[in-house]
Amino acid sequence: MPHGRARKAALLPIPLAIGCLLIAGFTSRWHEQTVHFTVLGVAWMLSGAVPLFWRDRWPYTVYALSTVLAFSYLYSDNQGAPTPIFPALALYALAKRVGPVRSSIAGLVLLIGFGAAQLATGGDATDVRYVGFVPVAISIGTAARNVRASRRSQHEVFEERARRIAEEERLRIAREVHDVVAHSLAMINVQAGVGAHVADRRPEEAKQALLAIKEASRAALVDLRATLGVLRSGEDRAPAPSLARIDELLGSARGAGLSVEVSGDPGELPAPVDSTAYRIVQEALTNTVRHAVEARSVSVRFSRDDGSLVVEVQDDGRPVETEPGNGVRGMRERALALGGTLLARSRDEGGFVVRAELPL
Repeated sequence: MPHGRARKAALLPIPLAIGCLLIAGFTSRWHEQTVHFTVLGVAWMLSGAVPLFWRDRWPYTVYALSTVLAFSYLYSDNQGAPTPIFPALALYALAKRVGPVRSSIAGLVLLIGFGAAQLATGGDATDVRYVGFVPVAISIGTAARNVRASRRSQHEVFEERARRIAEEERLRIAREVHDVVAHSLAMINVQAGVGAHVADRRPEEAKQALLAIKEASRAALVDLRATLGVLRSGEDRAPAPSLARIDELLGSARGAGLSVEVSGDPGELPAPVDSTAYRIVQEALTNTVRHAVEARSVSVRFSRDDGSLVVEVQDDGRPVETEPGNGVRGMRERALALGGTLLARSRDEGGFVVRAELPL
């Protein structure tokens, strides 16, 4: 509850007490026997409102005190006043706090006590004018309790959804940064090794390696700036990765000394499938450059099977047993996000294969 509304609710007993006093004064003129107000009488009349300031903290105690004070005044010889309004508010607060069952028991106790008092004083035990508020207060308090529970549940659902969205966005950002940085750094590392190896004997090759490093770092900076720009602005203005740019990936792999063969045609693809296929090819080529042992060639194949795009990247390195890293995990998450599958494993005859099936 906002602070303003909470403050108003906490001060509610004050206008109730003032209203009770005004009603008592206004109705006194119609009484056949005039009863004069006294300081003690007014204090007793309004005493039932005092415990209500603590109704949310000690609802049972406040309800009991307010009821005793209000009805003891009602049976006194003082000027008549609508003091039952005070236990009505206390019973409402009790129902809102503990629910309908316990508050109904408390209301039943009040009804029994009122009936006994009426019989003891010679009154009509069936006169419900002063206790008719019991079912009303319980009903309204229960309704308020249900509304509060519903709002709390909706808030929890909203928070859980916000956490899930934030987690998905965090994973997406991690994949994007990993794909951009890891691929470029892998190519830079290979070219730097080549340049260092031939610097003294073949300066021209060293120069070509440095130029390849320059191009790879430039492309990485462009992609990284675009990704960071999206994060800052919240608007997806960066060019979406697409298989239309696959020649850049193949050129980087060839520059790292690999022979690259491409077969099949992916054809026209929905944007999410196109982007995911590009990232899978990118990561698979990066893993070949970084981890494949004695790999000399890599093949990239595209085909369609039963309404799905099949992407397969395979190298000819030596068989190795490795634990899946962030790259394989990221590729699998991308495929699963589209309802597809991804297989990444070493082959017994040598090399490593990545096969993804992405529904169209």
